[in-house]
Amino acid sequence: MAAPISAEELRAALAPTLPWLEGGAEQPPRAVVGAAVKTSARWLAQQVPGRAVELRVPPHVAVQCVPGPRHTRGTPPNVVETDAIAWLRLASGRLDWATAVAEGRLTASGNRADLSAYLPLAALRRGT
Repeated sequence: MAAPISAEELRAALAPTLPWLEGGAEQPPRAVVGAAVKTSARWLAQQVPGRAVELRVPPHVAVQCVPGPRHTRGTPPNVVETDAIAWLRLASGRLDWATAVAEGRLTASGNRADLSAYLPLAALRRGT
């Protein structure tokens, strides 16, 4: 099992992507984006443990989170899938869930696939 991710590690992983997320810079190198996506998705899974929802941010990461019925075979019934920039904007509070859904920035299938209660990530909420 991996060591827990601290709030400081999470913020440090996202820091190099912030100008991009704000729209004021070019996309950082793939490794930088990948590290931010993986760290933030794994932080969510650490904070909201469970196996009821699978969060997918291809090609970077897929994690299971949210308490509830465990899924073990095939495609899970509760899946959230999005791209890196949408995920990082959701995680950091620069995009809200309802807007992301309305604009087609993510797909969420299943009755437990609404992650809005967990976003933005607590350690990334502005003012924390």
